[in-house]
Amino acid sequence: MINRRHIRVKVMQSVYAMQQSNNQDLIREEKFLKHSIQKMFDLYVLNLQLLVEVQKLARKRLELSRKKILATKEDLNPNTKFVDNRLLNLLSSSISLEGYIELNKLKYWELDEKYVKIILEQLLESNLYSKYMDTVEDSYNVDRSFVISFFREIVAPNEKIADYFEDKMISWVDDMPFVNTWILKTLNKQSPKNPFVLGNLYKDDDDKSFVSELFRKTILNHHKYENDIREKTPNWESDRIADVDMILIKMAITEFLHFASIPSRVTINEYIELAKDYSTNKSGHFVNGVLDKLAKEYLANSTMIKIGRGLL
Repeated sequence: MINRRHIRVKVMQSVYAMQQSNNQDLIREEKFLKHSIQKMFDLYVLNLQLLVEVQKLARKRLELSRKKILATKEDLNPNTKFVDNRLLNLLSSSISLEGYIELNKLKYWELDEKYVKIILEQLLESNLYSKYMDTVEDSYNVDRSFVISFFREIVAPNEKIADYFEDKMISWVDDMPFVNTWILKTLNKQSPKNPFVLGNLYKDDDDKSFVSELFRKTILNHHKYENDIREKTPNWESDRIADVDMILIKMAITEFLHFASIPSRVTINEYIELAKDYSTNKSGHFVNGVLDKLAKEYLANSTMIKIGRGLL
């Protein structure tokens, strides 16, 4: 499922896009934001489906080899460890996964099978594959460990697959690292005793509403926040502050003032990390200084009211 850090990233991107384009259509941009998050779930499913399709192609090749007129002993009695992989078979037989693919018409690998072939060929040539196929132990844990390594070492870093996804949807470039981690967690948690079932995109309704509320309140109130920011940055003209830094500070102010259940320290830490990842080398320190001053002032004059555990 998507976590709040990535929700903040998606909101940041939408606020930035809206400001850069001078777009005033809040409803339209919010719809695109939600669409972008939903498409991230498609990316997650497509990666899982790719693993299944690679196994299917390998099985198809084995079946064709058996039907050769001059089939060798190896053709007739191949090593089926990969095509019998228990974890991949759970994915392949998942009604949940297949249903989502059918409902959303995710026929990417059917239409672009060459990418499945690229991954299979790379796998077959790898030491990872040969070592797995020679492993004497036959267990679910061995199968799962192999699939996790297969995804981490071959699928996730493949540049052709990354370029392919980027061509399909530009926002997937920023989503791929998060989705890759999400997939590894999914594979690691899958039990051999249960069928594979796709989880929910959001943890709960609070996270789902957090998307809209953070976006709307940041856009609708960002002009009001500028005076507060200006007071805490007397040596900086607003146009000298990096655009992303300014957006992140405004989003954090929105959380200070409109999300009573989120501790201010959690908010500050989250936006420091986002500034480090998405802005300049000095942005983390800058954002930390501004937000720390603002949080203290809002708390002192009761503008910021927090409830529950972790008040500060």
